[in-house]
Amino acid sequence: MYNNTNKQALKEYTLKKLVAYITTGFPSLEFTVDAALALAESGVDTLELGMPFSDPVADGPVIEKANLLALQKGFKLQHLFDISSKIAPHIDTLWMGYFNPFYHKGVQTFINEAKRSGVNGFIIPDLPFEEAAPYKKEIEAAGLNLIDFIAPTDSKERIGKIVTDAKKFIYLVAYAGITGAGKSEDLGEIVANIKEFTATPLYVGFGVDQNTAKEKAQGVDGVIVGSALVKVLLDESLTDTQKITKISAIAKEIKEKINE
Repeated sequence: MYNNTNKQALKEYTLKKLVAYITTGFPSLEFTVDAALALAESGVDTLELGMPFSDPVADGPVIEKANLLALQKGFKLQHLFDISSKIAPHIDTLWMGYFNPFYHKGVQTFINEAKRSGVNGFIIPDLPFEEAAPYKKEIEAAGLNLIDFIAPTDSKERIGKIVTDAKKFIYLVAYAGITGAGKSEDLGEIVANIKEFTATPLYVGFGVDQNTAKEKAQGVDGVIVGSALVKVLLDESLTDTQKITKISAIAKEIKEKINE
């Protein structure tokens, strides 16, 4: 028979996870570090540090605007590398970015910098599964992760190919489109198809906020929230301290709702 301590330990072990995205360097590099550490204390399990890019094709207008503003403020990749060592020791950290910088800098450069700073892997939304294969092998050989994506339009056969060797977690895109659009689709069938092939944790992203998190968390192991947080970072009526307080509250609320 479980005692109360064992029951609590079991509950903590089975808690659904929360992944949070913020745009690196917006509104400043110092803010990014402070926000990351605050999110770590607010129940966020994994942090996506977004790499600002001029053409973030998978992202909606909210994250796109934050990307462009960060670039206008002078963001360079070296800034991401430098501040990650202040963040990664305190929270499981992934770099989220488009393939162009990886291609031009060299995947090995990102591997080396990730290992140096303690970052655990990469999310590259515009790198198709087939084209990712040689890079995935290189990344995993270094002890890092390259997160695999599943879209609602993927066939069961394709799902099987993608998820069989998936590591860390699988990113299920909640709908066909861009982040922050707030659409709703029935994911029951695709979730069942994924879980038929793998026991790797399955997280759902796109359109997750305080209002949708509980529904989107049904049948999966966690949720990914981005636009709901970045909207706060874009709010010029708030001070930096107020922004951090607000995104921390959002993270706490979402973590509670997905685990009710």
